[in-house]
Amino acid sequence: MSLSGRTLFITGASRGIGKAIALRAAADGANVAIAAKTSDPHPRLAGTIHDTAREVEAAGGRALPLVVDVRDHHRVAEAVAEAAEHFGGLDIVVNNASAISLTDTGNTSMKRFDLMFSVNVRGTFVTSQAALPFLRASDRAHILNISPPLNMEERWFAPHVAYTMSKFGMSMCVLGMAGELRGKVAVNALWPRTTIATAAVNMLGGEALMKASRTPAVMADAAYWILTQPVDVTGNFFLDEEALRRAGVTDLSGYRVDPDVAPTPDFFV
Repeated sequence: MSLSGRTLFITGASRGIGKAIALRAAADGANVAIAAKTSDPHPRLAGTIHDTAREVEAAGGRALPLVVDVRDHHRVAEAVAEAAEHFGGLDIVVNNASAISLTDTGNTSMKRFDLMFSVNVRGTFVTSQAALPFLRASDRAHILNISPPLNMEERWFAPHVAYTMSKFGMSMCVLGMAGELRGKVAVNALWPRTTIATAAVNMLGGEALMKASRTPAVMADAAYWILTQPVDVTGNFFLDEEALRRAGVTDLSGYRVDPDVAPTPDFFV
């Protein structure tokens, strides 16, 4: 039950959930490849790959910051190979990078449509594909997608058809790859029961929604439990609460941004 010495490749790890997972792994002494686009400070969004790298090392891990746009499959393949060479292997891929646009059909530009499918679906597939030769050499290989359970209900599609299709595309990768790689690589999904206090949630709902959310640590702790399980724990669509219950955590109040505000349920659950 430790990630000590294990190597993780995490997309979108410059902030939010990806960063939280990186720091949780670092506390065990893990190696973390921080793959994200933000190398220089963003005018509106805090966090860069270098900021996360410094925090990973301060937490006890080893870090490798890598500028990666998951839409560029050539760069993804290069970065995965760089990480494996730098750390002497690769054990875990966390497909966290994601694009969101909660728009209906008439108000979803094709530019936004293509962005969501290029990052969410194609980026997840490409990163997993590039990592496979290295994961097959690990004795405890995992792929974890930050994507929802496949709840095929109209209410999850109707308000934002394109976004839902793109996130469910990530989950379909779990469904297929878990079967394809069974016994060799564990492939699972993780999704929050409630909104998580990230930059995306802040953009969607501002301070009020941020206060009615849980911190990214709840997803990091849930991911940690999943990633420390044997490879036969595969093909699951975990909610963070479910994973934490299995880890023996029953009181989630400590994850609230505001202790006095009940968290808001997230999409798809």
